[in-house]
Amino acid sequence: MSIKRILIFVGLLTIMSSCSLFKKKGGGSGERSATTGWEYNNPDNGGFEYKSGYEQAAGPGLVYVQGGTFTMGRVEQDVMFNWNNTPRRVTVASFYMDETEVRNVDWREYLHWIERVYPDDKKEFQKALPDTLVWREELSYNEPYLENYLRHPAFSDYPVVGVSWVQASNYCKWRTDRVNEQILIDNGILTLDAAQQGQEVFTTESYYAGLYKGVDGKSPIEDLSKESGNRRVKQSDGILLPRYRLPTEAEWEFAALGLQGNTKGELLTERRIYPWNGHHLRYGNDDKKNRGKIRANFTRSRGDLMGLAGHLNDGFDITGPVTQVGSNDLGLYGMAGNVNEWVYDVYRPLSSMDVSEFQPIRGNVYTQYRKDADGNLQRDEHGRLVKDTVANYVNFNDGDYQSRIILGDDWTTTDNKKKGSNSMYPGDPAGNVKPRIDDHVRVYKGGSWKDRPYWLSPGSRRYTNENSSTDDIGFRCAMTHLGDPDNIDN
Repeated sequence: MSIKRILIFVGLLTIMSSCSLFKKKGGGSGERSATTGWEYNNPDNGGFEYKSGYEQAAGPGLVYVQGGTFTMGRVEQDVMFNWNNTPRRVTVASFYMDETEVRNVDWREYLHWIERVYPDDKKEFQKALPDTLVWREELSYNEPYLENYLRHPAFSDYPVVGVSWVQASNYCKWRTDRVNEQILIDNGILTLDAAQQGQEVFTTESYYAGLYKGVDGKSPIEDLSKESGNRRVKQSDGILLPRYRLPTEAEWEFAALGLQGNTKGELLTERRIYPWNGHHLRYGNDDKKNRGKIRANFTRSRGDLMGLAGHLNDGFDITGPVTQVGSNDLGLYGMAGNVNEWVYDVYRPLSSMDVSEFQPIRGNVYTQYRKDADGNLQRDEHGRLVKDTVANYVNFNDGDYQSRIILGDDWTTTDNKKKGSNSMYPGDPAGNVKPRIDDHVRVYKGGSWKDRPYWLSPGSRRYTNENSSTDDIGFRCAMTHLGDPDNIDN
């Protein structure tokens, strides 16, 4: 063998040997960066961590809704002549939505947690307490519901009512933290701490920020960037779930229609008026077991809320259990009737003309964490990070000079004498009455036990103040799906 060939052979052996040693050194994952060639998850080269093939698991109670395009808005006759939801083509990203409305038992669990964790803070408990007085009516004997609906086990699986939009949003935040805390416990990363109180209460944000310490579980995550020690979960690990929240109006309407059952290839074969096919309100030949029965809990006509004794139809005088009737094609219950449902959006009659074609919404308010002079994040008395508003887009492209009758400086003012201003939705000239439509008015949808069929269409929309509550408005939570719409782990 020539000297040249021997040198080439020795060189190849050296390269192969060094590569083999590099792969074994530090016990890395074997995966390498496509841009640097460095091995991921190897403590000997800095311990940069990367896990491929992420699949988002559905949070407790959630059903996956694959996104897509659809015609949002009212496509049937607008007999109320509101003209506030004209049809337009939009696209929503994939997301998750609660299988049912939030129940009384779910809310009682929330109240129990607050009472246990904040025993000396009565204001925190009162802030979360539903308004049971919504059942009281001057010419109706509803006292039994006022006294029993929220707490009696007979109504445990009924949808919670008497909760405002603000209360529902706070519940979503609380649920996010409890679900993510349980995920860390189930994975052995944290130890259950049922006694946490004050600023030592787990929140997802405070945990990510390093402000919640907790106690390590039996399987803490090793810190590969250091010689020894453990670390907390990072967002890049993909272990904790995105936040629970109220669905946007577009998401809610898309999910209610459940049009996946009416597609053939890329074609939509039938547009729905309700969350089921056809224009009938009773089950037909598609469900012979229930044929002739009402499909939802609503008021059929004046004074007829449940049908004839001995032959009850929808079967419930007020609300009913959240799974009382069949689900739509997505497996979602109660998307028509029973209770109306809060959605995230701020109400404007002309939202359909203003919002984006992708992920439409009105109500964006951007915030940032508050910091002290040393750059430390600030928390309130309950350990929640404090945020300040940096941009409020509730009024974006709304109430500008082109839409005013009389020019002025403050389009939301109720004082129409101030510099001659005249708001888009004015109150009285003296400024004593607030306008019905302002930045704190939210959309609700779906129809309820006390509504006529007209409001059962997902395209209908109504509004009320975000701090108000009634006996016919409940809610359900949603969650964003991250990544590939086809990459799910249910």
